[in-house]
Amino acid sequence: MLACRIGRDYLARMFIVAALYHFTRFPDPDALRPALRQICDAQGVRGSLLIAGEGINGTIAGRRAGIDAVLAHVRSLPGCETLEWKESTAERMPFGRMKVRLKKEIVTMGQPDVDPLARVGHYVEPAEWNALISAPDVAVIDTRNDYEVAIGTFEGAVDPQTASFRDFPKWWEENRDRFHNKRIAMFCTGGIRCEKSTNWLIGQGVDEVYHLKGGILKYLEEVPEDESLWRGECFVFDGRVSVGHGLKEGPHDLCHACRRPILPEDRARPEFEQGVSCHQCIEETTDADKARFRERQKQIALAAARGETHLGG
Repeated sequence: MLACRIGRDYLARMFIVAALYHFTRFPDPDALRPALRQICDAQGVRGSLLIAGEGINGTIAGRRAGIDAVLAHVRSLPGCETLEWKESTAERMPFGRMKVRLKKEIVTMGQPDVDPLARVGHYVEPAEWNALISAPDVAVIDTRNDYEVAIGTFEGAVDPQTASFRDFPKWWEENRDRFHNKRIAMFCTGGIRCEKSTNWLIGQGVDEVYHLKGGILKYLEEVPEDESLWRGECFVFDGRVSVGHGLKEGPHDLCHACRRPILPEDRARPEFEQGVSCHQCIEETTDADKARFRERQKQIALAAARGETHLGG
């Protein structure tokens, strides 16, 4: 009984992190924003939700009751009755505020003819993924950004080295001959980028396209570490920065100048200055940029000293 009570108390202290997306038709997506923002604020839920004519996407965090209330509201939106999401936990709130934004796309690919509601690749359950990507006639492609791939990916996966998802179609057009007579298996963090990238490849005439259902997060949740073909950590777009097997929080921090993941030992490098630069971005910004970042960091520190949260933090 004591162990059960301790377990319940521990879970009660944890924040639930819910990653979600759903493609549907919203005739007036902007009209949905006020009520969605209101329920998030009322329930103490923070994070980011993107709404567009093609659906909804985002990650939110809060206590169990608050997350349940927001998810129930999302499921009540037009066409969202079958919404699926992935949950993990965090010991501290991984978001500073709540954002509900109107966008042209819920994940930006910049290809107006791409329509995941029309057709996507074959879904592959996490338990079946290892067998698929180990087959000699399968090419495995990571559809995420370069800084995400840098801290972890599947064994043998191709890294397109794209800076953003909208670069993927151009990369495919330049490299498609490399994959002649290959089945294509694609993956991303939660699955949303593969919904679009597999539809894109089908439109380009690729016959057999597969993608990991639920993305890396579902794989890390369900596949035992001793059976896993995942190497490294998975970048997540919240304050935890990365997660590993079992969705346990990883070792990474974030450079708040370039928003790329860094390891604790990277803080000891001479290029690192909190909120100003790291070894990955020090040559990418001007002295004027760095001066502006230093002022922002100063304001963040002053807000923290007052017990407040600075919006730039």
